[in-house]
Amino acid sequence: MRYDLIIFDNDGVLVDSEPISNNILAGYLTELGHPTSYDDSLRDYMGAAVHRVHDLVLERTGRQLPENFDETLHARIFAAFERELTPVAGVAEVLGKLVADGVPYCVASSGTHERIRVGQMVTGLDEWFEDSWIFSAQDVGRGKPAPDLFLYAAEQMGVPADRCAVVEDSPLGVAAAKAAGMDVYGFTAMTPAERLTGATGFFSDLGELRGLLV
Repeated sequence: MRYDLIIFDNDGVLVDSEPISNNILAGYLTELGHPTSYDDSLRDYMGAAVHRVHDLVLERTGRQLPENFDETLHARIFAAFERELTPVAGVAEVLGKLVADGVPYCVASSGTHERIRVGQMVTGLDEWFEDSWIFSAQDVGRGKPAPDLFLYAAEQMGVPADRCAVVEDSPLGVAAAKAAGMDVYGFTAMTPAERLTGATGFFSDLGELRGLLV
């Protein structure tokens, strides 16, 4: 394999959480007087840390979200995860092949550490990730599309940025990986390829991923 580290986004790549979380986010924002559709949420917030929600709402309306917004949002999402969350089809096979090939991997997500771990435990993916292989936007000053998170993950894993490949499904994530100087492969299951501008390659099924990495 031509990479020394594979960095996975979490939501939408490892766990099928984007439909769940964006439906909840859109509903909650609408409830608070900021009408937001599911498609609006995907367009504006998919792949972003929660601070982007605060920033865009304040920029567009001049109003701040409630102090307990993050706590309430995460409580609703976690409850839905317990009921509905599943792993993305084929993810265990991909991780198993990386292990067999001796290729290190990690996850770098805009979500909090708690969100990542909750999703992994619900879907059984926790057995594939040691704590030291999990990186969150909480660990750095700026989330995606800034490159900080991916650069931090590579540094902590001891691999130069140009030897890393990122697996992403959001425009913000692709932009962050490119800014970090990494190759990035766009997962088009939910996001059309034309929105993942700058990706090194594209795939619509995780079974196709290994062929792009070798």
